[in-house]
Amino acid sequence: MKCDICNENVEETFLGKIIGTFVRINSKRKVVCANCQAKYKDLKEKLS
Repeated sequence: MKCDICNENVEETFLGKIIGTFVRINSKRKVVCANCQAKYKDLKEKLS
């Protein structure tokens, strides 16, 4: 998976879970990596 903000690969744990978060915008799931999550406080504004 790639981050929808920085287009870098999102790391996964050994169980296949992403290290980051999903943000739902207009019923679509966007992937955000942990680095962008820490850098930007309001993710919905950044992804809009």
